[in-house]
Amino acid sequence: MATEYNITNYITVIDPQALTSISPTLLSISQAKDLWYKVKPCGRLVRPVAPTRIPGRYLSHQEGLPKLPVPSLQQTCERYLATLEPIVDEEELSHTKELLAEFQKAGGVGERLQKGLERRARKTENWLSDWWLTTAYLDYRMPVVVHSSPGVVLPRLEFSDRQGQMSETLPVEYLGGKQLCMNQYYQVLSSCRVPGLKRDSVVNHAHRSRPPTHITVVHNFQFFVLDVYNSDGTPLTVDQLYMQLEKVWSSSLQTNKEPIGILTSNQRNSWGKAYNNLIKDKTNKDSVQAIQKSIFTVCLDAPMPCVSDELYHSRAAVQMLHGGGSRWNSGNRWFDKTLQFIIGEDGSCGLMYEHAPAEGPPIVSLIDHVVEYTKKSEMVRTPMVPLPMPQKLRFNITPEIKKDIEKAKQNMNIMVHDLDVKVIVFSHFGKNVPKTHKMSPDAFIQMGLQLAYYRMYQRCCATYESASLRMFKLGRTDTIRSCSIDSANFVKAMDDPAKQKIEKVTLLEKAVKAHRAYTDMAIHGQAIDRHLLGLKLQAIEDLTSMPEIFMDTSYAVANHYNLSTSQVPAKTDCVMCFGPVAPDGYGVCYNPMAEHINFAVSAFNSCNETNAAHMAQRLEEALLDMRMLLESTPKAKL
Repeated sequence: MATEYNITNYITVIDPQALTSISPTLLSISQAKDLWYKVKPCGRLVRPVAPTRIPGRYLSHQEGLPKLPVPSLQQTCERYLATLEPIVDEEELSHTKELLAEFQKAGGVGERLQKGLERRARKTENWLSDWWLTTAYLDYRMPVVVHSSPGVVLPRLEFSDRQGQMSETLPVEYLGGKQLCMNQYYQVLSSCRVPGLKRDSVVNHAHRSRPPTHITVVHNFQFFVLDVYNSDGTPLTVDQLYMQLEKVWSSSLQTNKEPIGILTSNQRNSWGKAYNNLIKDKTNKDSVQAIQKSIFTVCLDAPMPCVSDELYHSRAAVQMLHGGGSRWNSGNRWFDKTLQFIIGEDGSCGLMYEHAPAEGPPIVSLIDHVVEYTKKSEMVRTPMVPLPMPQKLRFNITPEIKKDIEKAKQNMNIMVHDLDVKVIVFSHFGKNVPKTHKMSPDAFIQMGLQLAYYRMYQRCCATYESASLRMFKLGRTDTIRSCSIDSANFVKAMDDPAKQKIEKVTLLEKAVKAHRAYTDMAIHGQAIDRHLLGLKLQAIEDLTSMPEIFMDTSYAVANHYNLSTSQVPAKTDCVMCFGPVAPDGYGVCYNPMAEHINFAVSAFNSCNETNAAHMAQRLEEALLDMRMLLESTPKAKL
């Protein structure tokens, strides 16, 4: 008897011809029982062609975006000192002031590097984007699993047989009335990271003269090529996709002995060496290229261990992040693939993405768009055309490759056991409460994080919150430094019995406003972190000695993020999750809904000082105490 599936997932296939007019065609895999997968077809799709050949709104929109500015040297140095004040001691701060004074001297090293950056900005579309891709991702040699690639947990969905078609324009997004760069949307499909011995690369096959027309499906560690277009260029219909997916499932009932995909979870230099060895064989090379070229990957996961309803979301989070280990589904992935949709037999559903091509918000926007699309319904007739069997990808496993697989299994299991993830639904309130008190919800939540951390450790810490630079052409991110002088004043006063409530409210309001101001500064390209990174990389490029400010203890402290956070708001009731960036740190991602907030908190078990569940509990307490403070203070009442 076949295993009973109750699954939901969404597949997005973008027609490259439509890309240039920003027209995606979305196909969805919906819930199915006994593998009844439902996929949205669109009869208006034509055979894909290269997007660069067709001028359209996308290109004209991109050309109209401003370039990322280079902030002034004096401004960045002054703001850098301000961010250090709550996290370094007075002696270190005094030493850093001296170094910065020397760095800024007329005709000195700082001025020379600043001019070099400004020249680079004039000559390039974005002075930061190539550097950022390389330094933040492609040169990063830790495994992409846990350390780089986020996962997204979607709600456990019930059976649905909705089907339909859609062909509408993907609108240009705006922030504060300004158009945003849409480039990242066109980097996530038919793209893949490729390992190197010292540096990785990213390939994007969607931009080629004949873009791919297939996805890859992996079940029981076995990969299949599934063409999603008919020979006449029309996409497969619901029934056709059902039949093809059933063929995949029924031909891979037994687990493959060698989970080739787990190689992609290894440390990047090790994987780069194993990759070169793997693709020496032509069969292996062809199979790897089929995965790399595919529009995306669909992972049909084996059952995960049963847990209580309370722990379900946390278990789903680790399933999306790493698959649960070599015993479970970690081999049922190709972690280098930019976009992987993950479907569990119990209805657990989500995705993970390789971070190099895009940030979280475009991915979540894609999810929102597809989820809304699945609510529409329109029947499409299935053509009576026999379809070929989906192609199973073959791999020739040599003793050396088998050894690499075993080593990757061991390393993956170590990572799995080390990662602690706690997902909570904070049900007491959502964006509604901060808005009632005329406060930014994001700033309010960030102050809750600052208070929770201070209560646990009696100190403030360097805190990273991602800020989008998509107001600028090819913009990625900069850092919102949530720990400020004002946040420190608030958290220290909050539990001080000598302070009056009205004073605490005033300090909270000031901290929230300071965070909002820093956020505005960051999204307008005036934050400090990417500028400082640019100055450092300019020094390396100029082959000059490294300026002392980058060798300073304060700089190391400032970049040791005990709290790495990200707000990834979505209309869908989901949450993104990722690992910490410091061995003794936390990763915190949140999606503030109207009346509740979804949080994912991660930490490493190998650090005795951190605990994801404790941090989640302290965060919940902090937010409740902040609401109580506001509602019990006359000044704060409307």
